[in-house]
Amino acid sequence: MNTLISRYPSSAPESTDHRRAISLLVVCGLFWSTGGLLIKYVDWHPLAIWSTRSAIAGAVLWAVRRPSFRGISRGEWGAAIALAATTGLFIVSNKLTTAANAILIQYSAPVWIALLGAWFLGEKATRLDWVTIGLVLGGITLFFFEQLTLDHVAGNLVALAAGVAFAFSAMTLRRAALSSTVAVPIDPLRALFLGNLLGAVIGAPFVFLDTPPDAHGWLALAGLGIVQQAAAYLCYAWAIRHATALEAMLIPVIEPILSPLWVALAIGERPGSWALVGGAIVVGAVVMRGVLAPARRPQST
Repeated sequence: MNTLISRYPSSAPESTDHRRAISLLVVCGLFWSTGGLLIKYVDWHPLAIWSTRSAIAGAVLWAVRRPSFRGISRGEWGAAIALAATTGLFIVSNKLTTAANAILIQYSAPVWIALLGAWFLGEKATRLDWVTIGLVLGGITLFFFEQLTLDHVAGNLVALAAGVAFAFSAMTLRRAALSSTVAVPIDPLRALFLGNLLGAVIGAPFVFLDTPPDAHGWLALAGLGIVQQAAAYLCYAWAIRHATALEAMLIPVIEPILSPLWVALAIGERPGSWALVGGAIVVGAVVMRGVLAPARRPQST
């Protein structure tokens, strides 16, 4: 661990690659945020949706990169398992608690990265990072304030587990990228592909337990697999090489704010005044961090 930390300083380079990575993380958050709207068009078992979405995303990633299965590292398997756990646990938590609780508790992930990042990656959270985390969590709380509840303890614990898995998916991907060398290159996209493959296989039995969706549902599933997952992962896989794990979690945090807005525009479910204030705080905090973040030292490769 110390060797890894000494070889790769904690900050990402303030360079063209770093700025591009931040931009791609914003695009990733935009793609992820379409999930809430698209899922509303799919009348099917949640785990069947998980499996089919993962299968479609995996097929697209395979077509784009065709990753080899030879020499897969423990870090890549760890990232893949963490990704599959995140998506699966989040769907289960939505069944056991309110959607608001599930989203808010899962997005405790930046806190886990800030607490564990120095030990796991040598990427120590700054005071600005902690301020941003506080504002983001406060904004998300306000956004879903009218829907939050203290009930459904089991579902809330599952959502917390999803948040921990979400954090470890970012940290393990980042560590795999840092461990990559010219002689032994590691493609983060391979771990993302494996994570979708795991989701497709684990959720497959539920595909056959319920009546399949109609044509509109299948179109929405295609959108979920191609845009909301595969396109987002292509952005994420490139960005994770040039952004810290905390950045890879904080920047796409616009996802839970934008998701209900797309639903409002398409279906007419309007957010309340608290939601608008909370959304403004989240977006403002992410923009503030991008503007005020200090210059970064280049990393060794």
